[in-house]
Amino acid sequence: MTDVVLIVLVIAVLLALVSLILPLADRVALPHTTLLAALGMTLGFLAVTIGHIPALGFVGDVLLGLDRFGLSADAFLFLFLPPLLFTAGLMIDVRLLFDELAAVLLMAVVAVVIATTVVGYTLNAVTDLGLTVCLLLGAIVATTDPAAVVSLFRDLGAPRRLTTLIAGESLFNDAAAIALFTLLLDVLIGVRQLDVIDGMVEFLIDFAGGVVLGYLLSRFASWLLLKLRNSPVAEITVTVSLAYCTYIFGDVYLEVSGVVAVVVAALTFSIYGRTRVTAGTWEPLVQTWHQLEFWANSLIFVLAAVLATRVLPEARPIDFALLAVMIVAALAARALVLYGLLPCLSATRLTQPIGPRQKAVILWGGLRGAVTMVLALSVSQNAFVPPAMQHFVAVLAIGFVLFTLFVSAPTLRPLLRLLGLDRLTATELALRNRAMALSRTAIREQLDEVARDYGFSPQLVERAVPAVGAAGDAEGASDGVELSSDSRLRVGLLTLANRERALYLAHFGQATISRRMVGLRIAAVDRILDRVKTEGVDGYLVAAGEDIRQRYSFDLALWLHRRFGWTKPLAQQLADHFEKLLVAELVIRELRRFNRRSVKPLLGAETGEALDELLHQRLGLVSDSLATVELQYPAFAEALRSQYLARAELRFEDAEYRRQLAESLISREVFNDLQRSLDDRRQATERQPPLDLGFGLTRMIRKVRIFEGLDDERVRFVARLLRPCLVMPGERVVEKGAPGKAMYFIASGRVEVRLGVSAIELGPGEFFGELALLTKRPRNADVVASTYCHLMMLRDRDFHRLLRSDAALRQSIKAVAEQRLGSEQALDGT
Repeated sequence: MTDVVLIVLVIAVLLALVSLILPLADRVALPHTTLLAALGMTLGFLAVTIGHIPALGFVGDVLLGLDRFGLSADAFLFLFLPPLLFTAGLMIDVRLLFDELAAVLLMAVVAVVIATTVVGYTLNAVTDLGLTVCLLLGAIVATTDPAAVVSLFRDLGAPRRLTTLIAGESLFNDAAAIALFTLLLDVLIGVRQLDVIDGMVEFLIDFAGGVVLGYLLSRFASWLLLKLRNSPVAEITVTVSLAYCTYIFGDVYLEVSGVVAVVVAALTFSIYGRTRVTAGTWEPLVQTWHQLEFWANSLIFVLAAVLATRVLPEARPIDFALLAVMIVAALAARALVLYGLLPCLSATRLTQPIGPRQKAVILWGGLRGAVTMVLALSVSQNAFVPPAMQHFVAVLAIGFVLFTLFVSAPTLRPLLRLLGLDRLTATELALRNRAMALSRTAIREQLDEVARDYGFSPQLVERAVPAVGAAGDAEGASDGVELSSDSRLRVGLLTLANRERALYLAHFGQATISRRMVGLRIAAVDRILDRVKTEGVDGYLVAAGEDIRQRYSFDLALWLHRRFGWTKPLAQQLADHFEKLLVAELVIRELRRFNRRSVKPLLGAETGEALDELLHQRLGLVSDSLATVELQYPAFAEALRSQYLARAELRFEDAEYRRQLAESLISREVFNDLQRSLDDRRQATERQPPLDLGFGLTRMIRKVRIFEGLDDERVRFVARLLRPCLVMPGERVVEKGAPGKAMYFIASGRVEVRLGVSAIELGPGEFFGELALLTKRPRNADVVASTYCHLMMLRDRDFHRLLRSDAALRQSIKAVAEQRLGSEQALDGT
């Protein structure tokens, strides 16, 4: 049997064995990774001790294949590490990660340096092998295993924040430790000199370079997905290529941290990728990555454990004493970060405080795994490292991994129980009880209906399912745990915000909102969630008000328009703003129905009414803002609503074709042809209708009454003096007390002239600001836009030039000015 066949056989058998371990881990209540390591060590010892015995047949061939398995430590990293890191990054909640970013970076980067230093200097004090190799071992054992830690904490039911902290630390911890490991290994083999400053600079460059590379490649992959529409297999394949190419480009070609690059690529893709893949592809994509993670995690654990069995028999009694010293030093270094540095971050409000119980779990839960093993084995296989140092690093590192897997991991579950971290909070418990009561009530109604349909007696239902019959009252079913009104509101708002996020994604999946718009709306919902978490109801209302306002990109587009006369960026921003408001209005209406149907029964009538009132307030803000834009641009509003209906029509048509295919009314060939036609029409509805700002000066001039009688030549002359200007609702055009530098003609929209308690509204065809230019006095009134306004600005010097050039215009403007000056309600100086 050839070596290739043996390797394929070994992989196939290992995959079968690790699949059997999954239900076994649940049965014996041990972490999956612990059993994987035990399996690998058992197989490794059998391969070494028994070897190939022909009489064993198939079993003997498998053991022979394990003994001949020729993957190097580098092969382990390049084959298995990218899928582990990419899946972990893809699954993490990026918004929650950013909430804990300061703590994560502290534990992932600063903690690696501290652990390396503490372990290195401690071992150096009790050995004579030199500081460099001791620091190298410290960097190796500073790596926590992302797959092992995250899967274990999820299996144990740890709190979400604790899981996020540990997952984030594990993701970036490996990156920092591997970068530091590479530097120290180069020093050990004589490639570079040990220089702390240069080493830290290079470490930061590697880390930052990985961040930039991962972000850029992930954005490129997200763009590429747009070219692969309706090809889920190709889209998923692009993500696999992204993970491996990112790692190789970073580690081999650009010599930056490939681990950081893969992690950042995954986090970036989790933000942008979901709106780039074809609707319905995201879930299969996630399942594919879960499968790749399972294979990679299982194989790297088992095979690394097999390789470790070739090193452990060489351990000496002194090695066990050094291992004990290293374990104490590693725990002390981790405690220094948790109890020394982390409180400083909390005091400066860079992160939320972490309780003592959570710190205890983090301290004990820093599992090491396959990455630590692989790094240690890479040292043991390096011909430039002296044999004594190879033995020192390999035995102690692998021993430390086995300690965390066979001591720390099995005791985490009892520790969580002892500290009460595996139990629901009072809020979660109250919600759980209420949800159970509501579910039982609904189930009882369904069972009663089934009994009636089949002629069963109600007593039979009571006897068959007594738990359902004893559901009780949903309002009071809380087992003594009740929520305060403030907690109910906060929980309700968080539920509504998460539901809002899901609705936007559902609309995108149904192709009723654009790819670009869903990204903007999800970002807005994330801001609402953040506000609710920190400020409750007040934060929700503040975030709702901020949501209807224009963003900084609009301010930039408006500045470009006023400074350089560029209208295209401004038109795009206004179009996006209107579409944003339209989509938000539709979804808020859906939220109100969801609140009445699902949230109100769960949290109670009083809370449901309060939530509905908050949604009503928010809907009013959105509708008012939407009406203001629609008043100014009615044609665009109609086009956008028509586009929404066209997208809905395509969705209904697609559903109908799929129904006909499922019922064999049409063939697959006919269905595919119909789908191609739908795709062409969908692409047309993806394009946003153009928004005409109406800045044609000739057309605007004709809307002003005093210019009505001008011939074409005079209109062109006036157009050379005027400058179009868009003014936002609530914007102050003229400020009281300011010098008069221009007057304004209103082409469309309305403004309010305010002087004291008096106010005059001016509309299309009128003008203001001429008195300050005629009298040379400061303005004594404010002029504020009531709606979106298209104005034409005439500067001071051009104002006098216009008056000198046309006697009729001069008389008209002066007549209006004199009338305003003589009026009892005149707003002098405007």
